[in-house]
Amino acid sequence: MGSDRTDETDAGSSEPERSGSTDRSSGPTCPSCEMSMYKRHCKYVCPQHGVVIDCSDPFL
Repeated sequence: MGSDRTDETDAGSSEPERSGSTDRSSGPTCPSCEMSMYKRHCKYVCPQHGVVIDCSDPFL
């Protein structure tokens, strides 16, 4: 029974991360600071620099 509680806790902690339209750590790294960017709507966003790559950029 103890392992069931651990599974529930792990599943619950990952849900808020996926809610909304952001997907963290699935995108490329920022060319300026090399931090992991996240996808938001049709753009890749660096936590330090803001929007860096748009989905309409030809090099994606």
